[in-house]
Amino acid sequence: MAANLNKVLLIGNLTRDPELRYIPSGSAVATFTVAVNRVYKDQAGEKKEQTSFIRVVVWGRRAEVCGEYLSKGSPVFVEGRLQSREWETQEGQKRSTVEVVADNIQFLRGAGAKQGSQAKSQGPAPEDIETINLSDEPAVPGATKAGPAGGPQNTDEEVPF
Repeated sequence: MAANLNKVLLIGNLTRDPELRYIPSGSAVATFTVAVNRVYKDQAGEKKEQTSFIRVVVWGRRAEVCGEYLSKGSPVFVEGRLQSREWETQEGQKRSTVEVVADNIQFLRGAGAKQGSQAKSQGPAPEDIETINLSDEPAVPGATKAGPAGGPQNTDEEVPF
C-alpha cells in the first residue's frame, strides 16, 4: 500500500500585508499571498522567470505574530500542507481554491535590513538570511490548532470542567 504525503515548502515574498481576523471561537487566522519565483531555461536556452502566487493560511498564535511582524514584501519560508476548499457564493456559483495551511513560518530578512522595508524581488541572498522560527513557540492557553479540515480544534485547556 502506498503512503500518502502532503508537504509544501516555499520561500517567497508577501504580495500584500497579512489579513488577521478572529473566528467566533476566538482563534486567530491570518491569510496572505506569497510570490514564489522560478527561473528556468526554455528550449532555445533563453533564461525565463515564472512567478506563482500562493495563498497561505496560518492559525493561532502564529497568525497573530504574522499579522504583527509581516508586511508587503517580507521574505518568508513557509512549511505546511496543501488544502482544497469548496464553497458556494450568495449568487449560487460554486467556487474552489487550493491553499497552503502553514505549520511553520520563518521570517527571512537580510542582514542589516530594517523590519518592514521592501525586499528585493529575488529576496535576500542565502548567506544574508536571518531567520525567526515560529515552529517552536510555546502554546498559548486557550489557543486552538488547525484540525484535519483546517478549522479550529479544541484543546484540553478549553474544556470548561
